[in-house]
Amino acid sequence: MSFVLIMVLLLVVMYVMMIRPQRQKQAQTQSTIDAAGVGDDILTTGGIYGTIVEADGDDVEVELGKGMRVHMTRRAIAAVLPPEDEEEPEVVDAESVEETEAGEGVVADGEEPVRSGGGFDTSAESRL
Repeated sequence: MSFVLIMVLLLVVMYVMMIRPQRQKQAQTQSTIDAAGVGDDILTTGGIYGTIVEADGDDVEVELGKGMRVHMTRRAIAAVLPPEDEEEPEVVDAESVEETEAGEGVVADGEEPVRSGGGFDTSAESRL
């Protein structure tokens, strides 16, 4: 009797910890896809990025590039992408950098340093 009770308890714990959260996540994803409308950026199940330009029930028209449109069903949408931030990082010019005693540049307040080379030695001697 105790073995059956332990098995039932393990099945209940497994349902609460694994199956139920996964079903909730799937339902949330499906509701996001169903709510996708004109102007939303999407990712298709084929891995293609596009923007919805027309939606009519289960059918959507997606623009993949300039002048390239395809018709598809909502089932082909894998994800609705969050909107992109239009803000670009500031680029620091040479005049805003002050030289220190060690020869390293210090960036003026509120600006990010621009690094080049990625830490690789790009001299001609190192390529030989």
